[in-house]
Amino acid sequence: MVTGATNGVGLATAAALAGAGAHVVMAVRNTELGARRADEIGGRTTVIRLDLADLSSVRGFPARLDEAGIGGIDILINNAGALFQHRTDTADGFEATIATNLLGPFALTNLLLDRVRSRIINVGSQAHESATLRLSDMHLRTNKWTVMGAYAASKLAVMLWGLELDRRLREAGSPIASQLTHPGWVDSNLPALSDTPVMRLVARGVKLVAGPLANDAAAGAATTLYCITEPIPPGSYVGVDGRFGLKGVPVLIGRSVQACDYAAAARLVQFAEQETGTTLAIR
Repeated sequence: MVTGATNGVGLATAAALAGAGAHVVMAVRNTELGARRADEIGGRTTVIRLDLADLSSVRGFPARLDEAGIGGIDILINNAGALFQHRTDTADGFEATIATNLLGPFALTNLLLDRVRSRIINVGSQAHESATLRLSDMHLRTNKWTVMGAYAASKLAVMLWGLELDRRLREAGSPIASQLTHPGWVDSNLPALSDTPVMRLVARGVKLVAGPLANDAAAGAATTLYCITEPIPPGSYVGVDGRFGLKGVPVLIGRSVQACDYAAAARLVQFAEQETGTTLAIR
């Protein structure tokens, strides 16, 4: 199962898996676009609606899986993520970046954990290295909100969630392994995120230099596929080997000191449990 499978790295991941013979559940917000993408990539696919920014959609997802005849999930790939140009609150009252990148995937994983047979892969980002973690203000209601500040904080939160998830899986002796990845800098759909003249100009500049400096979507998907195909340890963080983590082939890499803080990870999970009303309970 791949979230955010209509564009970019998610689509490339779904295409590679379907091409290898896997039955891929494409969990997407726009099912009409999802159906078109499924036709394009071919293979065995099932498109099911999921809006990670809306907890009611997340809570209803297991029932939609059942309606589609999907029981167990071999590999859950939490790929979907978002970067917002303006501060937005979701219907649940959450800041949209942390809602989409952490709280939605966190709740989804907890609700599907009994169905997962083999592996959970969470897509993080090297942006986590520049983040400031404010556990008392995760929605940035009192501290200043910026586009990249909110995004980096959400990705540090994903890294810490992955750290605690791996710890609990190992402690429980679970057969499920979890890994974290980052795809490098991927030249995907930045112009589509740009709704002002200045941002469109910036996006055009980014696209101009992205060719020599960035991975394409297929190369970005390679870090996730590496977790599936290579005998790497549970809890690994897979990135790319290029300078500054921008471009290259998959390798095991290190993470920031903040992303290795088990005490902070436990508090982060407690926050996510309280906000989503779901529990990271591993049997």
